[in-house]
Amino acid sequence: MRAGIWLGLTCWSALAALGAGQTLSRSERGEQILGQACTRCHDHRVIQVQALDKNAWTEVVDSMVAMGATIAADDKPILIDYLVERHGPLPDGPGKEILLNTCTMCHDLSRVKSHTGTRDQWEETLISMLNEGAPLSDEEFPVILNYLARNFRPR
Repeated sequence: MRAGIWLGLTCWSALAALGAGQTLSRSERGEQILGQACTRCHDHRVIQVQALDKNAWTEVVDSMVAMGATIAADDKPILIDYLVERHGPLPDGPGKEILLNTCTMCHDLSRVKSHTGTRDQWEETLISMLNEGAPLSDEEFPVILNYLARNFRPR
């Protein structure tokens, strides 16, 4: 009897896990494709510092496929949408490169872009990040603060 219950629960758990894999959101599927196709050849960091728009990410994906990356045709638009969502364009200006090279060491761009704040709030956030070990120099601090306060303020 116990063996039957154990077998039933094991099978049910396996089916539930299999079913869960079929219900990935588009964003989760994009992350999965990225892990399977892109990071086989290079580190995720290369992607994190790009901040490209849809056309540019399409060109990058096409060139990677031409060099041997394996991406199913149906998966390509999902991957590109994911790249734009998580690693899409940023406003130009002083501070952009600091954001790309420092903030993305721990955060993807969607997190940075979805956060808004006043200048004082951004200053608090940056101080908190410094306390967590962010490698931000004294010279970079006001530059990134101005960039964030100008481009990611409450609307």
